[in-house]
Amino acid sequence: MSLYAQRGVSAQKEEVHQAVEKLDKGLYPNAFCKIYPDYLGGDADWVNLMHADGAGTKSILAYLYWKETGDISVWKGIARDAIAMNLDDLLCVGIFDNLLFSSTIDRNKRNIPGEVLSAIIDGSQEFFDELKAYGVGIRYLGGETADVGDVVRTIAVNGTMTARWPKDRLVTNDKIRPGDVIVGFASFGQASYETAFNSGIGSNGLTSARHDVLHKTYGARFHESYDTSLDEHVVYIGPHRMTDAVGISAAEAWGATVGETAAKKEALTTDIGHLLLSPTRTYAPLLKQLLTGQFDSIHGLIHCSGGGQTKCMKYLPGEFRIIKDNLFDPPTIFRLIEEASGSDKREMYQVFNMGHRLEVFADAADADSLLQVGRAFAIDAKIVGRVEAASAKSLVIKAGGEEIVY
Repeated sequence: MSLYAQRGVSAQKEEVHQAVEKLDKGLYPNAFCKIYPDYLGGDADWVNLMHADGAGTKSILAYLYWKETGDISVWKGIARDAIAMNLDDLLCVGIFDNLLFSSTIDRNKRNIPGEVLSAIIDGSQEFFDELKAYGVGIRYLGGETADVGDVVRTIAVNGTMTARWPKDRLVTNDKIRPGDVIVGFASFGQASYETAFNSGIGSNGLTSARHDVLHKTYGARFHESYDTSLDEHVVYIGPHRMTDAVGISAAEAWGATVGETAAKKEALTTDIGHLLLSPTRTYAPLLKQLLTGQFDSIHGLIHCSGGGQTKCMKYLPGEFRIIKDNLFDPPTIFRLIEEASGSDKREMYQVFNMGHRLEVFADAADADSLLQVGRAFAIDAKIVGRVEAASAKSLVIKAGGEEIVY
């Protein structure tokens, strides 16, 4: 049994999928989010969507870093995580504007004071204000904040995003076909709309990352940060403290293919805490431009979140083989996790995005124009794979000298 499973979590969410398998799949079963008729407006040419997601156990990392350093700004990153994990899912069905967001924050008041709540709520509004400048409109409708110390040990930060959208501007993944290429957009580096280096971690696999990377002392000092019923041999088994310094190469920090300026940039130094807490990159400015300027070129969109690089298999409209044989070199944070945990590459690519979180399926002739838009936002981008006809769905990943078949 993998360490991930021993900690009570599942990269593939098998039991969750089993629990919901009898539910209505919506109008477009292959779409990245469930799409319903326009119950709100009653227009046959429009659809409704409501999506829920959150920052997951990343909030525990924020808690540890805040307790250790006093830096309350890390909570603003958690606000962005909860929003981006909703927003980027909806972006993958083509929606980028006129969105409604409601937050749900459950806290243990004994451990999480009011100033933390303020940082999260203020951080949410700041993020919405930034996105508005790129033509991505989200209205913040407030939400529910509850003191439920008997339920949570620290804090859970989640949200729900709602939209009404024209049916003829949806991306349903039904256009994915053999011969398509997969354009991957990096999860790491520093996009033109970001203010700091992003490790690429996103908001998936943080239970594994936290326990595999961080030192045993965190469990001893912060019992509220983990499930104390777990076997101690899987709890905080790593070599690092949150404040340990880590060097990042210039190529990773600034992107290897975003232009000649990358070669002129310098390497940087950060710490383990900031690598683990890098706010989930939203691709909203990039996708807003692609969806308004190159909509017809897009055959499919995948957000490599839960399930990592295997996520695409859930949304294929046919019995296709996906081959990913030109992936990004895994950024530093994933190499650190792999080394600390001893996980094999099969598990790493199932749990983490490993370097890109956004995939665009398109005709090969359109790939270059898509790449150029990404690079204009200083987001590293390249063709990472392709689609082939097959008798059954499968995924082949070629990385690090290995071939992994799912």
